[in-house]
Amino acid sequence: QVQLVESGGGLVQAGESLRLSCAASKIIFSVNDMGWYRQAPGKQRELVGRINSGGIIDYADSVKGRFTISGDSAKNTVYLPMNSLKPEDTALYYCNLGTAFYSSWGQGTQVTVSS
Repeated sequence: QVQLVESGGGLVQAGESLRLSCAASKIIFSVNDMGWYRQAPGKQRELVGRINSGGIIDYADSVKGRFTISGDSAKNTVYLPMNSLKPEDTALYYCNLGTAFYSSWGQGTQVTVSS
């Protein structure tokens, strides 16, 4: 079972930037996709962005043009640079890795954006 370790969260003011990072505890070779989800207080977990094995990237409409997802497939690592952060981006951000057999989740890293 692979474990995911996230980092990069923090407290920033609106308009500032953060970069989230996620790395798997071991290298696997059958990753279907990796990405980021977030859950704000009182809301369901939602997709932020993900990249599949073919390099196709999917973003939530709310972050398009502000967030970028990239990864190092050889190291099962994925990044989420976040620019022009808004208070509504405040949430617990979770890294996700999916294979044909299972989906793994990180513990979450908190992003808080003050106005």
